[in-house]
Amino acid sequence: MTVLAGIGFTAPWVLLGLLTLPILWLILRAVPPAPIRRMFPAVTLLLGLKDDESVSDRTPWWLLLLRMLAAAAIIIGLAGPVLNPSRDETGTGPLLLVLDASWAGATRWSATLDQIDTQLSEAGRAGRTVAILRLTEPEEPVFQAAEAWRGRLPGLAPNPWQPTADQLSQTIAALDEVESGFETHWFSDRLDYAQHAGLVSALQARGDVTVYQGASRPIAILPAAYQDGLIQLTVQRAGPGPEERVTVLAQGRDPAGTARVLHSVDLTFEAGETTAQIELALPSELRARITRFEIQGQRSAGAVTLTDDSLRRREVALIAGTLNREGLELLSPLHYLTQVLIPTADFVDGGLLEVLPANPDVIVLSDVAQMSDTEEAGLIEWVEQGGLLLRFAGPRMAASDLGRDTEDTLLPARLRSGGRSVGGAMSWGEAKTLAPFPENSPFYGLDIPDDVVVSTQVMAQPDPNLADRVIASLSDGTPLVTRKALGLGQVVLFHVTADAEWSSLPLSGLFVEMLDRLAVASAAKSRQEAQLQGTTWEPVQIMDGFGALSDAGTLVGVDGVQLISGQIGPDLRPGLYESGKQKLALNVVSEDTELRPLVWPANVPIKGQEASTETPLSGLLLSLALILLTIDVIASLALSGRLGMTRVAAGVLAAFLLVPEVQAQTPEDTEFALAATHELVLAHVLTGDAQVDDIAQAGLRGLAQTLFYRTSVEPAEPIGVDLERDELAFFPLLYWPISPSQPQPSAEAYAKLNAYLRSGGMILFDTRDADIAGFGASSPNGRKLQQLAAPLNIPALEPIPRDHVLTRTFYLLQDFPGRYSGTEVWVEAAPLDAEQIEGMPFRNLNDNVTPVVIGGNDWAGAWAVDRNGQALLPVGRGYAGERQRELANRFGVNLVMHVLTGNYKSDQVHVPALLDRLGQ
Repeated sequence: MTVLAGIGFTAPWVLLGLLTLPILWLILRAVPPAPIRRMFPAVTLLLGLKDDESVSDRTPWWLLLLRMLAAAAIIIGLAGPVLNPSRDETGTGPLLLVLDASWAGATRWSATLDQIDTQLSEAGRAGRTVAILRLTEPEEPVFQAAEAWRGRLPGLAPNPWQPTADQLSQTIAALDEVESGFETHWFSDRLDYAQHAGLVSALQARGDVTVYQGASRPIAILPAAYQDGLIQLTVQRAGPGPEERVTVLAQGRDPAGTARVLHSVDLTFEAGETTAQIELALPSELRARITRFEIQGQRSAGAVTLTDDSLRRREVALIAGTLNREGLELLSPLHYLTQVLIPTADFVDGGLLEVLPANPDVIVLSDVAQMSDTEEAGLIEWVEQGGLLLRFAGPRMAASDLGRDTEDTLLPARLRSGGRSVGGAMSWGEAKTLAPFPENSPFYGLDIPDDVVVSTQVMAQPDPNLADRVIASLSDGTPLVTRKALGLGQVVLFHVTADAEWSSLPLSGLFVEMLDRLAVASAAKSRQEAQLQGTTWEPVQIMDGFGALSDAGTLVGVDGVQLISGQIGPDLRPGLYESGKQKLALNVVSEDTELRPLVWPANVPIKGQEASTETPLSGLLLSLALILLTIDVIASLALSGRLGMTRVAAGVLAAFLLVPEVQAQTPEDTEFALAATHELVLAHVLTGDAQVDDIAQAGLRGLAQTLFYRTSVEPAEPIGVDLERDELAFFPLLYWPISPSQPQPSAEAYAKLNAYLRSGGMILFDTRDADIAGFGASSPNGRKLQQLAAPLNIPALEPIPRDHVLTRTFYLLQDFPGRYSGTEVWVEAAPLDAEQIEGMPFRNLNDNVTPVVIGGNDWAGAWAVDRNGQALLPVGRGYAGERQRELANRFGVNLVMHVLTGNYKSDQVHVPALLDRLGQ
């Protein structure tokens, strides 16, 4: 590209046409030809006469100038002028674009792609072949035409890990396979990693290397730690710098299930420091709701740390059987359990019937043999809903008939009467040690100390299911710990006491680790390899390079030791993992991570990553030339006398009217149009209230899922529309939730809304206040609806009649509830001449589709689901509430089918089928 006076030209040789302008000037001066002067005496007879039409003997200078400007505009426009062209020198030969493509560059990823696009444009103009290589996902470089790569740029994305040593070795091996030399442009994320120097040397051996990197340092947040009742947050940056302040947001779900910022805190990097720390004291309820901490303004996986069980203190209820003796504290059956759980759990005090309504995570029964029927029924229901019941044996259980003849629901095995004593003063045998834990045991992999022995135990009776329920046994094969599933929960029995009376197990560290494996103790402390030995963790959600979570899909489970000691990469993705009831967050940045700034060799040039935005001027100049030529035609006609002033004015006006209005279309507009049109999309009006907008988004997502599973309609993800900026014609249905605080749209927005309604669109107005008000202005939402709807061209309305097509477009309905019910739903009134045909169950309303539907039943609240398809908001109570939610979903299906098919169901051809379904 040739740059002249700050403007680049893609075809500079066309500018040679400007040299022909003087010749063109002379030619135009000679047309029309100058008249020849002759002496003719009779011309005196013509004196005083006037000719209505006159022809100039010479072309006016301003008309010649107009034509010269038009010709110059055409020549310059064909030369391909570009405003603000890139000043980088364009080389020759193949070009390799290398991207670190790690989480550290995710925040500036869009700028990186813009600069790559610019370089691809320059390479295309220079006829250079290009290959793109991502170090976090290396492939063999394939050099192709630059235009072929430009279409693939939107599919490139950073990965949530840095290049690993294996990946760099694979990259170097792939480069050795390339026969010819090439120039390298390296887009760096500014973080150092292993074998980086080796790759630089390999690339320099093939040609020149130029580095492009941003000015800002990568910033990351370390996993949140919980200690002494405080949450410790640490933020790290790559290399020292000036004083800098960052804001960390605690994200989670509020009691209504809506994702929001629960807390925020500022941290300050002191000048010259690379870390900043702070401690937070948050209520346990708020702490339990936090799902992630993230650095505000940083869109990368390193700026996000997910939370797991480590921040949540488990609630445990400890209940012991009553002993008819007084003893020291060390003899209490709950003493050792209390000492184990105090650092990591909150205790729920009270009797069994008192703690059940509190819904603790774990209930521990120590030597409890007898329960009332009410207590037993409540405890069974609690376990079946996902609770963990942990039981310990003792003298009372050994002396009772509990689980003798038949298996007790709250015991994992049938028990023999009396206890078994070994190794005591009255016994011939020796105390028993523990056998190694089997592979199917949650304790598998734990080291068993030699000093852990058992002298007394409650024996389990032989049973076909016993072998599958034993998760720990003694050296002689007798069960020590048994477990069974009960509904969504489980029941675990230690066949020894919770104190040191029957065994030394409660005195050992093994006891703490066993409780941790059972998820009785919180995972607040860092997990060690020994604790996770033999466990398998299933991925639930995985994180991408931008820090967003998505479903793990069919990814296989990960060994526990590999999970905490392995290197994050393609085979070990960051995200949330589960093992039983325990959750573990694998974050991109660990406690041991150190962000080291990258130091490049002195012979490698480094450039900034601020790409200039090129603006082509060809279209503008050619349009200007067209306008000038149009003016030239009109002026020539006027000078020749063939066009009066009135015609001149009309011609000029027509010329300007013929020029189409040029409205710049931004990339955001293009992206919005593509998202709204690639599939059927439902939309909701943005109100400015984040909670209302989030529920509307979740509601339309739930309705889209219902349509997908039940009909042939397959909507894409719903979109929120801004009435002032966005185009409405893409959407068949707009859901408009009403809130008192939302602003009044502008006149331009109302013009778009009225055009939308005239073109067949439908707006569902939802005041969401049916629980407190009827239809009208009796509530703030109702009054706001009247203000918002006043400028709209809304036809006369009536409550939905029983024969309206909305009652039968897909489902046969007569009620239209949402989260609330009981209020009327209003639609366009039927024509006065609509008559019911004899023998037909409804009137002939074939051509009218209501442009608006108005109600207050909060339909989006009933439709709303989270990303996993679970309902977000409650509807009614029990079965009746779920039935109401089902009717709300059916109304949504009918509504969408009505918009898409009109009054198709009113066609009389469907009458026999409808009569059959109605039972008539």
